[in-house]
Formats: sequence, structure tokens, C-alpha cells
Amino acid sequence: MFNERFKKQLDFILEIDKLKQIYRQNLVTGTKRNENDAEHSWHLAMMAILLSEYAAEQEINVLHVVKMVLIHDLVEIDAGDTFAYDEEGYQDKEEREQKAAHRLFNILPTDQAEEMMELWREFEAMETPEAGFAASLDRFQPLLLNYNTDGHTWKKPGVSSQKVFKRIEPARIQAPQIWEYATDLIETSVEKGMLKR
Repeated sequence: MFNERFKKQLDFILEIDKLKQIYRQNLVTGTKRNENDAEHSWHLAMMAILLSEYAAEQEINVLHVVKMVLIHDLVEIDAGDTFAYDEEGYQDKEEREQKAAHRLFNILPTDQAEEMMELWREFEAMETPEAGFAASLDRFQPLLLNYNTDGHTWKKPGVSSQKVFKRIEPARIQAPQIWEYATDLIETSVEKGMLKR
């Protein structure tokens, strides 16, 4: 009754439901519960829609940004979440994620698999205005959550304001107003004792 294309699309849709089981280091605001990757991706998509006016490139394709932020962490279904400040975890992150992208996206029909792979690679490379803005949001969102959960993940060993500044760096060029706001949050967090200098 249903064709092979539809079956592959449904297989992929069911497979990506597993993203709800991948937990991040950040807490959901107002709770003591860790955020999962699906919640993070949804939050970024909303941020892309609402904050697109702050992109350095005013003619940014918001739908393109939304697509990238919705698919960028799907690879973590296989590769797991790598904490932003885990230097050891980053050593094989690219290899783990490439392998995961190949398996996951190839569940789809070829044309959609290729589109997903291109979007994921574009996000990772951060070379287009859309990818740079998407990456800026991806780095700003945890900062915002940390500030509003008393610096929860910033209290882990090895996290300092220097590392947080480095992490949010793409926003300096791609979303200068967001960068300025993030800078204020980081400085205030240091003053409040939520983040080490």
C-alpha cells in the first residue's frame, strides 16, 4: 500500500525519536532536570525564528537556519553528546559524528539523505552566514541556560570565563548584538560567582 520512499521516511522519523533520550549537561530552567537534545534543537529553532533580526547578514534565510539547528545534533543519537568543555571528548568527536551522520541520514531516500548531510556539513563548517548564525545560537543557548540556572555546568572542573568567551566567539561576527549581550552575561556571572575568571 505504501511505497518504499514513505517507509524510509517513517523509519527515519522513528529513529530520530531517540534524540529525546540524549541528555545534555545543561538544566532546563526552573528545574533540576537535564535538557535533552530534542528540547535543545526545538529551542534553537524558536531562537532562529525570533532572533533572526540580530544576524549580521540581514538577508539571512531563516528556514535554512531552522533546518540546520533541527538536524545538527541528530548525529548524537549514535555519537553521544560531547560536553562543550570536554577537551578529551573532542579528540574523536568528528570521527564519531561522521560515522553517525552516514548511518542515520542514509536511512532516508537518497535525495533527502544528501540534503540532510549537506545541511549537517554546512553547520559544522560555519562558512555560510546561515551556518555562522546557527552556530552562534547553538553556543548562546547553553550560555543563557547556564546564567539562568546559577551557572550549573560552569561549575564543572575546567570551565572558566575564558573558555566560555572562546565558545561564544562565532557570535562576535555573525550576531554582534547577541555577542554583546553574551559578554555582559559572562561578566555578570563572574561577578556573581557563578563562573570562574
